[in-house]
Amino acid sequence: MTVTATSVDGSDQVNPLAPAPRRAWLARLLPALAAALLGVLLYVSFPPRTLWWLAVPAFAGFGWLLRGRGWKAGLGLGYLFGLGFLLPLLVWTGVEVGPGPWLALVVIEAVFVALVGAGVAAVSRLPGWPLWAAALWVAGEAARARVPFSGFPWGKIAFGQADGVFLPLAAVGGTPVLGFAVVLCGFGLYEAVRLGVELRRTGAVRRSAAAVALLSLAAPVAGALAARPLVSDKAEDGTVTVAVIQGNVPRAGLDFNSQRRAVLDYHARETVRLAGEIRAGKVDRPDFVLWPENSSDIDPFANADAREVIDEAAKAVGVPISVGGVVKRDGKLLNEQILWDPVKGPLQTYDKRQIQPFGEYLPLRSLIGSINSEWTSMVRQDFSRGERPGVFDIGGTEVGLATCYEAAFDWAVRDTVTHGAQMISVPSNNATFDRSEMTYQQLAMSRVRAVEHSRTVTVPVTSGVSAIIMPDGTITQKTGMFVADSLVQKVPLRSSETPATKLGILPEMVLVLIAAGGLGWAIGAGVRGRRAGDV
Repeated sequence: MTVTATSVDGSDQVNPLAPAPRRAWLARLLPALAAALLGVLLYVSFPPRTLWWLAVPAFAGFGWLLRGRGWKAGLGLGYLFGLGFLLPLLVWTGVEVGPGPWLALVVIEAVFVALVGAGVAAVSRLPGWPLWAAALWVAGEAARARVPFSGFPWGKIAFGQADGVFLPLAAVGGTPVLGFAVVLCGFGLYEAVRLGVELRRTGAVRRSAAAVALLSLAAPVAGALAARPLVSDKAEDGTVTVAVIQGNVPRAGLDFNSQRRAVLDYHARETVRLAGEIRAGKVDRPDFVLWPENSSDIDPFANADAREVIDEAAKAVGVPISVGGVVKRDGKLLNEQILWDPVKGPLQTYDKRQIQPFGEYLPLRSLIGSINSEWTSMVRQDFSRGERPGVFDIGGTEVGLATCYEAAFDWAVRDTVTHGAQMISVPSNNATFDRSEMTYQQLAMSRVRAVEHSRTVTVPVTSGVSAIIMPDGTITQKTGMFVADSLVQKVPLRSSETPATKLGILPEMVLVLIAAGGLGWAIGAGVRGRRAGDV
């Protein structure tokens, strides 16, 4: 019923506060609000919280919002879902540089979620729609991990599952299969509830639809349980004792770089302190020591004082040290890991390959400089990319290296294992992000990588949280944040390859093809339906 009011000239006017327009306004607002809140719910499932299971109801709600809607509505609701998820997840990107870059990043990354939302709405009318929809989510993550500027995989659903029941699936097909299982379970949960309501209301549902719903809900859990034998922390090639050094920094923030000598001294001091504990018999002598990324931002090849400090630390502890340095060579600026022997000095190097846009190099430098010259001054010279996988041979132990940001990229970790790594180290520097959730999110990535490739993973960080992770994803030791500390432990070495390691990109490609097939089917069905309507 429409409520009208009579004007002084006797004409009827629609009352804007009438119940019907108000209901229409609420009908448009509530789905939008629900999409944003469900995105927040997905964010809450990520570390440092251990509420991994919240991802399932988050995607169940997302499916409820999108099922049966047009692609335009799916686009808008997907964008709001992406904003609700990514705005709080990535807030750490603006800790030192202000809200501008953080908001710009989120606005761009949420576009991928919006496109997935449009696709999910399109396939939601198909038989078996949870399968197509979950594959579309993985396809969206695959695109986000590659473009723009070589991609930004942060926020992959797999990275929120380090404490969850689905984690063994990482060993089956890597982050794409793990993420697919979580999303499929969420969409399956909604479909099962929807069909349950329909059964109660009408007394009947299609058996095929019920079977799809139950399989979508149960198969991911059953698959994860079946994959548990792939997860093991048993040694295959003996053990090695490692030491992880966290030297700390004088202060958090971007200006920690202005105290480069202090950072180097802190890590050398902590190593010398560890050497004293070894001599006193308080801890075992390690076979090698791992320093974090940027532990020596002074080039030890060009600066004799930095070389002397590292030499003294290596001689004190008596074993090789993997040092994170910033090096200029042949006119190139490199983020480099240097294997430093206490007798022979530097022996091997690894140059970071997946460098961080706007942190280690500046895309569109002239355009960005015209907008804000301060941003260009933060990255005065672009880092160059390395060309070879990082695997150090340290006394017969093959140690794979994935420097900080590289841990987010499937290929950058996998190819250390395919090149012989028996364990993996992820040297990192999180000092620029203060006490934000960033370090916990990155630590969770390393836990997923440990299970994905069945390797011990060490995480030496300048300011925390540093950790030692077993091949089953368990953290056995970790430090606090912004403290000087060291971790020493005997860890297993492994050489067998998981199905995920062997298959590489193949599971992701299959899921992308499934997504494309479902989307093509939905578009074709829509075209045929319009033609039939025109007849």
